[in-house]
Amino acid sequence: MYVGQFKAVQLVDRLEATAKARQATLARFRARPTADDPAVLARQAARQAVIQAREVRISEREIARLAAEAEREAEALAARVRAEAELARQTAEKAERQAALAAEQKAARDARFAARKAKVRR
Repeated sequence: MYVGQFKAVQLVDRLEATAKARQATLARFRARPTADDPAVLARQAARQAVIQAREVRISEREIARLAAEAEREAEALAARVRAEAELARQTAEKAERQAALAAEQKAARDARFAARKAKVRR
């Protein structure tokens, strides 16, 4: 047998296999259901349902995130108000203590002054 003839046979076999593969692919393509086929419409409806459910879940998560954020902001505001009220209370107490101390110091000073005057008058 001639070697060149063997190579030609292999080439012909490969070309025939390629042609059969193309035909099979074309047959699969032609056998595909059309766009108005009930199975295709059902798959599209199922996809749409999944997409809508996903969008609903995303929007619910966003709503929950916004609610949690608003709650955190409200808690932070309440904490700031409590801190400011505590600071105002502490400031008022300090002012009262200073006023009481000043009154005690004045009373002590007046008592010393009165004692000196009484000592001088005797």
